[in-house]
Amino acid sequence: MAEPLLPESLQHRPTKLELDEGIQKAKETLLKKIRRSVYVYRVDCGGCNGCEIEIFGSITPVFDVERFGIKVVPSPRHADVLLYTGAVTRAMRMPALRAYEAAPDPKIVVSYGACGCTGGIFYDNYCVWGGTDKILPVDVYIPGCPPSPAQTVYGFAMALGLLEQKLYAETTVEVEGEQAPILHPRVPYKTRVAIEREARAMSGYRYGKDLANQFLISLATAPGGDIERGMDKLIARQDDPRRVEVFEALRRVVLTGEAHV
Repeated sequence: MAEPLLPESLQHRPTKLELDEGIQKAKETLLKKIRRSVYVYRVDCGGCNGCEIEIFGSITPVFDVERFGIKVVPSPRHADVLLYTGAVTRAMRMPALRAYEAAPDPKIVVSYGACGCTGGIFYDNYCVWGGTDKILPVDVYIPGCPPSPAQTVYGFAMALGLLEQKLYAETTVEVEGEQAPILHPRVPYKTRVAIEREARAMSGYRYGKDLANQFLISLATAPGGDIERGMDKLIARQDDPRRVEVFEALRRVVLTGEAHV
């Protein structure tokens, strides 16, 4: 083996580049869940072109959002993300709506820049409607005058997360004549109301509802219909004294009707 011309200490060894954890997660999301590139269509509703310069800076090699599979397309019919820049002028209102209607579902609307978000310094101009959300349902706002490429990349990452949710969303449609089942039908209505009021008074609306549900399940599933035994077993399983206090108060509501409210 030939001897190197330079000693090891003087030879250049390039440092291996490692992906940032956030970048790696974004790529995994795109490749494993969305499984295709995401196409962005830009709609200029009436701005100064400062935002466009930053968008072009984001897609050029320095920031290169295309490494995430995010590509700018020339037609809204191919777009997953609609990127609206500039204040919505009266002249651009209908073209902006037509671009939205032309994009296939599911689609994400991104309002870009101060003018796109609020109308900016032109908000009270005679020919300006305001921000994008005056005419369209906006999913992601990227503020700034103009936003930096780093803000743009972050906003696109937020849009990717929303797009994944919309792609895999499940919609439940109520069948004609269908009725929602009543929770805990075996517990009398007045008792259910009293238990929920007491639990929410002691633990807040959301957490109190969860505790009331647990307590009502213990009543409905009490072995042999022995509700006192069911309540005692539920209280005995708790390792948090605050939950014990709430369940004991609910027990008093059931047995004596006494409550704090």
